[in-house]
Amino acid sequence: MEASSDHEDNLKRDRGIRNFVTAEDVARLAGVSRSAVSRTFTPGASVSADVRLRVQEAAKTLGYRVNRLARSLISDQSNLVGVVGANLSLPFMARQLDELSRALLRRGMQCLLLNAAEAEQGITPLIELILEFRVRAIVVMSGSPPSSIIDDCVANGVRVILVNRQADDAETDTIISDDLGGARLAAGRLLQAGCRRIGVVGSGARTPTQLRRRVAFAECIEEAGIEPVVWASGETTYETGIEAAEGLLASHDLDGVFCVTDLLALGFLDGARRMGRRVPDDLSVIGFDDIPQSAWVPYHLTTVRQSMSDLTEAVLTAIEREMHGKDMDLVHEVLPVELVERATVRPTA
Repeated sequence: MEASSDHEDNLKRDRGIRNFVTAEDVARLAGVSRSAVSRTFTPGASVSADVRLRVQEAAKTLGYRVNRLARSLISDQSNLVGVVGANLSLPFMARQLDELSRALLRRGMQCLLLNAAEAEQGITPLIELILEFRVRAIVVMSGSPPSSIIDDCVANGVRVILVNRQADDAETDTIISDDLGGARLAAGRLLQAGCRRIGVVGSGARTPTQLRRRVAFAECIEEAGIEPVVWASGETTYETGIEAAEGLLASHDLDGVFCVTDLLALGFLDGARRMGRRVPDDLSVIGFDDIPQSAWVPYHLTTVRQSMSDLTEAVLTAIEREMHGKDMDLVHEVLPVELVERATVRPTA
């Protein structure tokens, strides 16, 4: 058997096939035990200075890297955090993922990203796949996992953190921005500007975030005795914003519009200007999210800001909480928002 193994190794070398350098390879070159190599690369472990130096020199010579996945299987403690998200190219989602992944790295954790854009059967298969990597926690940025898969996660000691979405009667951490409060801020600001012919623009995506914002805004406008005009069609894109402007403004003489995302609002602004509407003189527009593009000079969009740093910190706090089986201490946090005044709403009437 040993001769056969040597022969296979020689064949691999001859063919240019290379394997990962193992701890056993380092131990052989350094003339130490396998456990000495492990202790050398384990913070706080006891190893003599001479052995540590020999192991480090051998590792450098061979190009050895610690197999952290294998180590997590042995220690039952992973530094991997699974992240499930869709529409990752949207500005708000891209920024959220960027900040979260960088924050995880600063805390010594790694991001395992699964794109749910084509998860036709829901996100359950993705979460099942993530569990196979023995992750420390799962952050769900898109979709709503059923309680059955959440129970499996909890049984395996894995926290499930839902961002801007909720699961009924499930053992999950939930972190959402104050969509209801933000929509009310937008409604109040348009009313203060003297707007009385008001519309609300969303896409055809019935995400929890969009529904909360659209419904809360409409309720506030109705309380003021105004029946809002609603657009809820298409994808959540800049192009849908243009379509909404062309469709609504051609049939309604609106003087105020709330778009449930900034991306829709930017498209709406450009569509309205193409139709000769002057912003904010003829038409006031408010968005939601405060994506970087909202502050660009051609738009200077008045919007509702949700703090990305607060959102990221809340997710990290949830990840780092200890698990205690079914009695674990869950995080349920609603993050405050604020209205950012720029140049797309008339002064208060």
